[in-house]
Amino acid sequence: MNLHGTSFQVSSTAAQGVVSSETRLVFAQRGSKVLGRYSGGSIQRGYQVGNLVGTTLRFRYAQTEASGHVHGGRSYCHIEHLRGGRLRLHEHFVWETRLGSGTNTFDQTDSMRT
Repeated sequence: MNLHGTSFQVSSTAAQGVVSSETRLVFAQRGSKVLGRYSGGSIQRGYQVGNLVGTTLRFRYAQTEASGHVHGGRSYCHIEHLRGGRLRLHEHFVWETRLGSGTNTFDQTDSMRT
């Protein structure tokens, strides 16, 4: 699976999450190494760095928020294939700089590039 150049938007978020329907995520990938960049809503800029193995993406994330605070944590995503060739990411996150954890869902907004 290659996520390079794919983009996603948040379709649901956890109570402890900060992302919103305004948040957009774009991936770059080389081999199993993946870099995600995201922004929108209360997030000025965020980065995910990790590895993709099969349909599981594991990464660390850090983000600058509109409040000026920088927060981060770790996550893993289960990747689901939807009808029509699009992907859905089920992100299970744990904050390391504040209390909380939860699940966010991201839906692909462009065509799949494999």
